[in-house]
Amino acid sequence: MTQGRSRRFLVASWEGGGNVPPELGVARRLVAQGHQVHVLADPTIGAAAEKAGCTFSPWRRAPHRTSLDPAEDLLKDWETKNPLALLKRVRDRFIAGPAADFAADTADAIASFGPDAVVPDAFLFGSVIAAQAASLPVGLLVPNIWIMPTAGTPPIGPGFAPAKTVLGRTRDAALRRLVNRLFLAGLPALNRARSAYGLAPLSSFYDQGLAAQRILVLTSPAFDYAAASVPANVRYVGPILDDPNWALPWTPPWPDLDDHPLVLVGFSSTYQNQGPLLQRVVDALSTLPVRALVTMGQMLDADQVVPTDNVAVVGSAPHSQILGRAALVVSHCGHGTTIRTLAAGVPMVCIPMGRDQNDTAARVVHHGAGLRLSPSASVAKIRQAVRDVLDEPRFRAKAARLASGIADDRSTADLVTELEALAR
Repeated sequence: MTQGRSRRFLVASWEGGGNVPPELGVARRLVAQGHQVHVLADPTIGAAAEKAGCTFSPWRRAPHRTSLDPAEDLLKDWETKNPLALLKRVRDRFIAGPAADFAADTADAIASFGPDAVVPDAFLFGSVIAAQAASLPVGLLVPNIWIMPTAGTPPIGPGFAPAKTVLGRTRDAALRRLVNRLFLAGLPALNRARSAYGLAPLSSFYDQGLAAQRILVLTSPAFDYAAASVPANVRYVGPILDDPNWALPWTPPWPDLDDHPLVLVGFSSTYQNQGPLLQRVVDALSTLPVRALVTMGQMLDADQVVPTDNVAVVGSAPHSQILGRAALVVSHCGHGTTIRTLAAGVPMVCIPMGRDQNDTAARVVHHGAGLRLSPSASVAKIRQAVRDVLDEPRFRAKAARLASGIADDRSTADLVTELEALAR
């Protein structure tokens, strides 16, 4: 602890699936250093927050989930394949539309807990408003890659690689302007929430987040090609590789002498209608000389996918332990699964299904650590991609190079130091 004094941190989170383990990992590391942490989040996160050593209270006015039933999903992103339509949903249903409600709940938590600093998820602009109104420092958490439109970097959504030509740079600039106009439509709702707390109106939508004293990106700059373009108050503090608390132990069903390559298949921990795709992956692997483990996550029952002699299907398993034996991972390319895979030096077949997954997959391909397929890919195409990555040593070599870079960034000492300095 800085100067031997315990600080008080309010961590604001939400039930977004992949954001929860790293954000609770931040809370856990603060508690381990003797600090007091209160988590404000969806009721579904309460038990995990308390297990991490934190006190907890749920969102009340703000949108929240009381269960993992897909009917309660705020965004229902599986209903649209249009990235711009999804961004509008994020703007209206989550970031800007309910900002006043998130601010009110955060203000209540500030009043009851008395934090020295507020540490919200990057999407929770309402929590930033409440912290600013209380004159508290803000350490914004970005639990994946850099997400805000930034000159010199492709906009989030389509999964573009870095532009290398005038045409590519023109494409990126045009798309940034389009995304900026889309989010500008959410500025009136943000400014109304700010006005209720005596804060001056903003002229830019992104300034609500960018005004945080620190923005902490929980990934490796060796992986994220946006790292060279971020603002001065942004710090890449390395990934948090904790398995989710609901991952259960697993014992391999194959004989110890079975030396076929082990393939780990893991898709979203939230519902994205991924069942049919998972079955195609199983069908693709069933005729290959591999052993495979499919982890279904919290949202799908294991019996929704039919296993085979060489493909086991389970509800969950600790990926961090299995990756030490794996030859390949087939994944939707959520950031948590991706960064754990690459930190272990394992190559990937990426099948992104939306959200930030297209852009995470683009970075895997950019670094040469895997191949990318469409979520509509056939059994034959999935089978061929698995063969290509397993048979071509360059993919594992590139993944190993990334693992070395990620290892240099994995110490979370900078994360704790940044937050302690913020609270001080």
